Amino acid sequence: MSNESPSALDIFRDNVLHHPSDAQVVYFDTSLCVRDVDELSDALAVALAGEGVGTGDRVAVHMQNMPQYMITVLAVWKLGAVVVPINPMLRPNELDYQLNDCGAVVLVALDSLWRDVARDVVGATSIRSVITTAPQSMQHRDDERVMAPERLESADDSLEFDDLIARHRGERPARRDPGLDDTALICYTSGTTGPPKGAMCSHRNVIAVARAICAVAEIGAHSRVLGLAPLFHITGFMVQLVPALITHCPLILSFRYQPAVMLDSMREHRPTFSVGPITAYIGLLQADGFLKSDFASLDRVYSGGAPISPASARAFEERTGKQLLGAYGMTEATAATHLAPLGLRAPVDPNTGALAVGLPTPGTSVTIVDDDGQPVPIGEPGEVVLESPGVIAGYWNRPDATAATIRDGRLYSGDIGVVDDDGWLFLVDRKKDLINCAGFKVWPREVEDALYEHQAVLEAAVVGVPDEYRGETVKAYVSLKKDGEVTAEELIAFVGERLAAYKRPGEIDILAELPKTSSGKILRRALRGNERTPLPTAAFSGPGS
Repeated sequence: MSNESPSALDIFRDNVLHHPSDAQVVYFDTSLCVRDVDELSDALAVALAGEGVGTGDRVAVHMQNMPQYMITVLAVWKLGAVVVPINPMLRPNELDYQLNDCGAVVLVALDSLWRDVARDVVGATSIRSVITTAPQSMQHRDDERVMAPERLESADDSLEFDDLIARHRGERPARRDPGLDDTALICYTSGTTGPPKGAMCSHRNVIAVARAICAVAEIGAHSRVLGLAPLFHITGFMVQLVPALITHCPLILSFRYQPAVMLDSMREHRPTFSVGPITAYIGLLQADGFLKSDFASLDRVYSGGAPISPASARAFEERTGKQLLGAYGMTEATAATHLAPLGLRAPVDPNTGALAVGLPTPGTSVTIVDDDGQPVPIGEPGEVVLESPGVIAGYWNRPDATAATIRDGRLYSGDIGVVDDDGWLFLVDRKKDLINCAGFKVWPREVEDALYEHQAVLEAAVVGVPDEYRGETVKAYVSLKKDGEVTAEELIAFVGERLAAYKRPGEIDILAELPKTSSGKILRRALRGNERTPLPTAAFSGPGS
């Protein structure tokens, strides 16, 4: 290594020398050690170089949680190229937008995604080569619960991942070490506030954030990381994949999120660390056959993506015996800037009722500012402004958006939060989600937390709807637990007993399921678009409690 701080790739290479036999990735009945992953990624890097991939080129990765993801990331980095994680749930027009926006030259895709989605798109993009892979190719025995019972035939218009590996196994690519300030990945925002933007995360961002996460969450060689979050998302990539790589501990993957399959994986492989949205944990707890003992091996259980209501945190602990730890971050900060340390109980803000999301990770500082950008007193709400080694240089080809969000290295989050005397951060809401009801400010999160107090409510989301008299009024959408019985009128009265009259929803729709982003965040924007055309409703929702 050079005298400069090592990158994640440098640390992985060191692990190959000193810990080659340690398990690096576990996938159903398959386990690959550090040496295996290194050799496979070397072979793929040679193949990618043969397809013309060089320093700074973008390689799009379009697959589920499988070993090929880790192998591809390392192969791309070994060439000094840039990883572009692509959401497997994108529709063709969305995929077309992202591929054209980033200018990717190679697409590494799941075979079914190539057949069903990407094939009709890439002709109008800069993609020169396509490499496809099957979910079963890294298994000794196919698991038909999550995979097609028959493998797809090889496509004439793509290269086979397995064939390339077999052809180049044992070869090493010409070494091209990326600089710490070179871009490691372009990760697209979830699009909750507009068209997705490509956040350019440098190798310096990646290693600084990963090390901070490992320090606070105590992830090390002894750990076993559950691949609960999708790897295409910044959380899965930065809080699962990279920590596993730099600590030579196993990353446990199960293709895609299916609660029953995930529980089986937890029983078999006994993970010690997990992170995911609260909706993913709710799914596990509602799955048929869930047992409290399924969580026995987990000693660090984090939830990010959205604030956790105190009621949800209590219910989780009652069901699992595990404390649900908060996390906060953004794609633009290369994931987590705040985590709840082990052994500490997150406080509840007495003014907003919000549960703290965490304390700043090492190297992070936060300032709460008013609309004029001036700091507010401790305990007062304002916009969360972050300074962190994870703050990106900017968005890919979006200088205007970069200038609006990142100023003098400080990230203006668009989130409204409060910091207490001990440094705990409480999220009040998104700045743009504020409801102005006859001059009174209503934060959706406060109303949602009140709804979560009701034992029948599984999920809740609150939006403002236009009102000629008040400007806006409060409207709520909820889904119910299995066997949960409550009427909209009863819920309105329930909230009215807990909050001021102007915060009480004037209307509540009970839906079968609330719309979500691919990473599990409830999508308020979709609900606002259905104000006059309500989504289908149901008397009960989803799996039970």
